[in-house]
Amino acid sequence: MNMQSETSPTLAEGALPVQVRFARPTDRFQEVVAFYREGLGLPELGSFEGHDGYNGIMLGLPGRQIHLEFTEHHEGSPCRAPSQDNLLVLYITDQPSYDRLNQRMQASGYAPVEPENPYWLGRSFTYEDPDGWRVVVCRETGI
Repeated sequence: MNMQSETSPTLAEGALPVQVRFARPTDRFQEVVAFYREGLGLPELGSFEGHDGYNGIMLGLPGRQIHLEFTEHHEGSPCRAPSQDNLLVLYITDQPSYDRLNQRMQASGYAPVEPENPYWLGRSFTYEDPDGWRVVVCRETGI
């Protein structure tokens, strides 16, 4: 795999993001939060309730600069993953930590699933959250 890195750490016009948030809705809020917070062990950074009909939670990845947000609306919202190859990849290169995280996931009842892309076989475990979105826990970086 040949990926070129950017020479500049900024976006267009010199904009340098100080935080990145990946946000998505779910109709299975409690189950999804349990998968990421209790299963993967992501720390809760903040939450809100009843904001214009929405409840939400932000979880750290691994700190405050990169985080996931999950929301639920009181009227519901369809949110099944568009494909089995929509992935969040967590690279855990320390072997004991990698092993502990996978043991934790499996002890929490989250069994690995077959990855859509065979690239991930033999180097990672793929898990599916309650909405069908996939998380790959990989023991080696791709770049």
